[in-house]
Amino acid sequence: MQEHTADNKKGMVMIPDISGFTDFVIKSNMFVGKYITESLLKSVMDSNMLCLEISEIEGDAILFYKHHNLPTFEETLMQIEQMYNEFQKECQRLASQLAIEIPLSLKIIVHYGEFIKYKIGKFEKLYGAPVVEAHKMLKNHIAEYPPYALFSDAFLKANFNYPEKSTLGYDKCDDCKYLPAIGYIHYL
Repeated sequence: MQEHTADNKKGMVMIPDISGFTDFVIKSNMFVGKYITESLLKSVMDSNMLCLEISEIEGDAILFYKHHNLPTFEETLMQIEQMYNEFQKECQRLASQLAIEIPLSLKIIVHYGEFIKYKIGKFEKLYGAPVVEAHKMLKNHIAEYPPYALFSDAFLKANFNYPEKSTLGYDKCDDCKYLPAIGYIHYL
């Protein structure tokens, strides 16, 4: 067994995930659904202004990550808004082009911690607790409705000394909520 030597690295994990995807796949024509899914995921990928790396595309989600030059909270928020806006524009374009309703939305998870890459054949994968935790965050019952962005407390602590005090401006908005164990939920 060959061991890959890699230093443990701290970094950010971001997962944009399409909400409503399971019902959409079941109820839509396979070829039309595939076309819509490809177009929507491509719109998210093309709006990657932070130069995040892509680990994999997981059906209706993209696993982005960044090890170096961790974006600030504000930069990350701008990235999320860019992804969401491009997703919405593409959704509207497709709905008009295909003359159908597309009942899909976007939720985005942002987490931080120590993870590494490993390789099996030609495939590279991420390994570490933050990767598993980010996927668990997707399956939450905390956020009330999509679209939203959920920031983990670990990500906020990497950006702020006192995240609950440093982002007070966001507390005042109607579409934001801070949960000590998780972090902020920003409704888009």
